[in-house]
Amino acid sequence: MKLNSYAGSLTRPMRNSDRNYSLDKAKIKFLLLEGLHPKAREMIEGAGYSNIVEKPGALTPAELKQSLKGVHFVGIRSRTQLDAAAIDAADRLTAIGCFCIGTNQVDLQYAELAGIPVFNAPFANTRSVAELALAETIMLMRGIPEKNAAAHRGEWLKSASGSTEIRGKTLGIVGYGHIGSQLGIIAESMGMRVIFQDVENKLPLGNAEARGSIESLLKEADVVSLHVPDTEETRNLMSASLISTMRKGSYLINAARGTVVDIDALSNAIKSGHIAGAAIDVFPKEPKSNNERFESPLVGLDNVLLTPHIGGSTLEAQANIAVEVASKLVRYSDNGTTRSAVNFPQVSLPDHGLTRRIMHIHHNEPGVLKDINQVFFDSEVNIAAQYLQTEGGIGYVVMDVESDDVTSLMKDLAKIPATIRTRILH
Repeated sequence: MKLNSYAGSLTRPMRNSDRNYSLDKAKIKFLLLEGLHPKAREMIEGAGYSNIVEKPGALTPAELKQSLKGVHFVGIRSRTQLDAAAIDAADRLTAIGCFCIGTNQVDLQYAELAGIPVFNAPFANTRSVAELALAETIMLMRGIPEKNAAAHRGEWLKSASGSTEIRGKTLGIVGYGHIGSQLGIIAESMGMRVIFQDVENKLPLGNAEARGSIESLLKEADVVSLHVPDTEETRNLMSASLISTMRKGSYLINAARGTVVDIDALSNAIKSGHIAGAAIDVFPKEPKSNNERFESPLVGLDNVLLTPHIGGSTLEAQANIAVEVASKLVRYSDNGTTRSAVNFPQVSLPDHGLTRRIMHIHHNEPGVLKDINQVFFDSEVNIAAQYLQTEGGIGYVVMDVESDDVTSLMKDLAKIPATIRTRILH
């Protein structure tokens, strides 16, 4: 693993030629991939950063490694894969911004051990996803997918058979987080009865009712909407067994993660008539670009709505995400705040005024703070403020110091055996 030290611009921490620089915003490079919303660039430029490179799509692994050289901050969406090899190739990478909800595309543990915090926007597109799920509920219960497909073939399926209102029907929500709970509220406002199941005890909103098991929810719901994260426990959650537990003639919506549903089992249940229809927005394997062919066992089934992972793809959601993630990257660059990082000790910091701010990222081992403070004691440098937080294998210490000459101080801090990287802000 290549571990770097960032002090305005990044260098290797153990080289004799190392020098620590003040934060020169003109030298800090941002790489924004996959056509991020323009507000991301606006936010970064508004904070005084001008070295920004944008690319419209995801890059191949080789292109990504080359493009990451010299980059301090990278912004990605869901197609870019920042694995260990990509992180190793990024010789100056300081932080990663996932301009989306999920962070599965990043090797979080490897980034953590490299001292690189990862930021995302976990709640910025909740309304957009909830609205899509509700719209799909209406479409499915009216039989729109099948009637639409038939009309495109010149057929005329004018019939009320199997077409119902959503009012009075039961919506079962699996995963009652920010999206699931908001979906419940807007569904209830349209007259639906809402039940939900979550692995944690959640306070019901409105008239929603909790169910103790997913099996009991599946047996009761007319429509099941999934809103769970991708974890070991949720992968293939909707297996053939659980799908068979659903009410005959019910519908399934998945706008959560592609790994949650056994697609082959769902396809079989739809073909057999046990499931009346489905709306799927996420898939176990998705095309890496708009030019790659999409394939799925569900293709060709008239009573299935297939959408290309667009649950959060509204102009409003993308603008919200751009502002949220870009502001987190700027905040970390400006003063070291790591609040809401998904893989890193979370420290919320005030501005450091006229003091020098030193950040020390290290392996979470006993005695490191003592070693750090000993360096300051030996150098006779006063610490005006000190902040410490640890999480997992990482420790993060931030110190505001009253000293004009910190060159030798930074070299001594880098020599502490547990050091991963150091950084200084003037």
